[in-house]
Amino acid sequence: MSCSCGCKAAESAKALQAVYALGHIEPRFPSVSIEKELVQATGRADAAGLTDRQVLHSVLADTKNRYLVRQLRWVFSIEGIPTYIVLPTDSQDLDLLVQAVRPNPRPSDVDILVGIMGSLAPPEFCSGLIVPLVRMDQLYSFEVDDLMRSIPRPPDSSEDQFKAASEEVFYKIMQIADNAGATDEHRALNYLAVRYPGIYAATAESHRRNQSLSSVEVRPSRLSGVRKIVDAIFSFNHRETDVVEKSFIRIDVTEQFPFLVTKMQPYFDR
Repeated sequence: MSCSCGCKAAESAKALQAVYALGHIEPRFPSVSIEKELVQATGRADAAGLTDRQVLHSVLADTKNRYLVRQLRWVFSIEGIPTYIVLPTDSQDLDLLVQAVRPNPRPSDVDILVGIMGSLAPPEFCSGLIVPLVRMDQLYSFEVDDLMRSIPRPPDSSEDQFKAASEEVFYKIMQIADNAGATDEHRALNYLAVRYPGIYAATAESHRRNQSLSSVEVRPSRLSGVRKIVDAIFSFNHRETDVVEKSFIRIDVTEQFPFLVTKMQPYFDR
């Protein structure tokens, strides 16, 4: 029996390389002429008293300069390393890109890129930068403090303690080696970092029991079959006895947008 068109489309979608990455996005000039054009647009703006970054945001946010936003190249960096060139797909994407150019940037600013990876950019596309192109399907920006404040705090944990524990988990996930948000494992962890508050509550509780978060790893789940499911395992070591307790979450990473299969629960090595 031949496969229907819908089935073929689903198989094709699964074969695409999805990206779910945490990092920072910045505009770059593809040519000298675009850079000079931005300088002229800046000269027409009321920029007295503004910082350079505030001026850039103001110029790009002005709808009269939307043609410039389309001409710029948008580079997504992870841990300071240019990793992707982002390709917007519609006019609303341009608004999201402009919003990511914060007028008052801080080191704790984070952008989340969700999209589909394509081929490497040709050298002439972005002034010699050769990294994969990513078709942008979602981009949202936040400040880490805002994320921490949005996470429900356990009643037996103080605000300062919970914030410190949550930030430790978040940055540990961001700094995992080679986390470019393109493998199933890294997509799952990045999804948990911004979508599942249970990992922060569990870490805060482990600190209360004199434990520390010693490792985070992701393994293929034994439930994988038609769907691709992974287990994210969090290990907590007791600081005095060195006894290890593990908890895990199951995440479905079959398609572009990961989602939770089971909430955090005890994990037992088999």
